[in-house]
Amino acid sequence: MSEGEDGGETAPTGSVRRFGALDAPRWLLPSILYVLLAVAAYQLSGWLFVNLRGFLGLLFLAWLFSITLEPVVDWLERRGLRRGLATGLVLLALFVFAVGFLALFGTLLAQQLAQLLKALPGALSSVTDWSNRVFDTDFATGEDLIHLTPETVRDLAERFTPGVLGVLSSLLGVVFQMLTLLLFVFYMSAQGPALRRTISSWFPARQQRVISVVWEISVEKAGGYVVSRLILAAISSVATGIFLVVIGVPYWLPLALWTGIVSQFVPTLGTYLAIALPAIIAAASQPMDGVWVIVFGTVYQQIENYVLHPRITSATVSIHPAVAFGSVIVGASLFGPVGALVSVPVVAAIQALVETYGRRYELVADDPAVVTSVEQREPPSDEERRDAQDG
Repeated sequence: MSEGEDGGETAPTGSVRRFGALDAPRWLLPSILYVLLAVAAYQLSGWLFVNLRGFLGLLFLAWLFSITLEPVVDWLERRGLRRGLATGLVLLALFVFAVGFLALFGTLLAQQLAQLLKALPGALSSVTDWSNRVFDTDFATGEDLIHLTPETVRDLAERFTPGVLGVLSSLLGVVFQMLTLLLFVFYMSAQGPALRRTISSWFPARQQRVISVVWEISVEKAGGYVVSRLILAAISSVATGIFLVVIGVPYWLPLALWTGIVSQFVPTLGTYLAIALPAIIAAASQPMDGVWVIVFGTVYQQIENYVLHPRITSATVSIHPAVAFGSVIVGASLFGPVGALVSVPVVAAIQALVETYGRRYELVADDPAVVTSVEQREPPSDEERRDAQDG
């Protein structure tokens, strides 16, 4: 101890430093460092997600395409072909089919689609006029219906139509994305088993079995869902096209494709949106034709629900309409149109995994004997309650 100028005792200078060291716990500095690292990782992951959202969506689409091809590729591989060659043959067959379809219907589709877009405002006005006359409504008609005039269309075309350089750059971007998609599809399908073995080798034997089951369920359910929807979309398009040709509705090809694709790949609301456009176009020329289109759509939907859908989708999972609709909204919010496309198959795979590894218990309330015994049980009297407490 040392004495100060006033005669009092002063503490050693080293005790102040010891007090400061004891005041700050040892875990404080590492905790602050970990929190800062976590915040930095969160910010970095958010930045990467925003900037790589398109690429991640492309990877999801390539994965979905690859597992759709996997059953056919596996079948060819069992017949003695190498997996890479089998994948190439399947992709080549799809390319030839697409080229053949465009060669047969490409010109007709382009012409009818252009005429449909040009006639759509007039068709909406005609249907609205008919509704006002028959049901005594007061909907806006003519130019006020969609607020489009020839001058407005010309101004929009001049404002948003890109120049030659913009068209070329957009075309090159689309071609590059398509080639990138096909490249990832090829490698994901051709190297699928090797990729699964590589990922499984990073985990112990017990986890390897879980990874194998998860992989197989994802491929089976997601791929089967997409294949079944494609088949149903093709049947719906063919049936709708034939019916529209029979009753003489114009623009039958784009309307048939619209009906098949929208009704199968837009959950819940797709059925009504799919048949609404052909009904409007048919009613514009002949109101009774619109009624017939609605009747056909209703009858076909019942046939699909009770005959076609159970047979074609027997190997896939059945998703609740609300869950499917919510997954499309979430997928579109995260990845745009690609996310909306792949969201339902991904949810189908997740639902299959939950059903495989989840555990459900029997509801006691569903047992009549238990319900009866509970209802017949009388509450204890005050004396019995006091005896139980004394005991």
